[in-house]
Amino acid sequence: MTVPPLGHRFAVTGRPAGQETLDIGLAPVVVIALLASLAGWAMLALLERLLPRTAQRIWTITALAVLLISFAPLVAPGMDSATRLALAALHVAVAAVLIPAMTPATVRPAFTTFG
Repeated sequence: MTVPPLGHRFAVTGRPAGQETLDIGLAPVVVIALLASLAGWAMLALLERLLPRTAQRIWTITALAVLLISFAPLVAPGMDSATRLALAALHVAVAAVLIPAMTPATVRPAFTTFG
């Protein structure tokens, strides 16, 4: 995947040295983000069923922990600083959308009747 404003492509070189470079394209980024969101949604649904009083807190803490863990591969050798920074920004962007979107809000009635 290329970051158009920066003209930088995401490339990761594995170990041992000389191994083929892995270009990270748009499709894998979208698929991984979709799978992460589905896994988060499934976990939230399970928590709401099993632990309704603490589901929100447990899910939010778990989601933040998963975000922190997702940075671990970014410290491995084999990518330049621009790739690390761009991939970290992608992780944060996905979390910034998913965590608030899936954090259950306080239950409110859908409408109020006056009577």
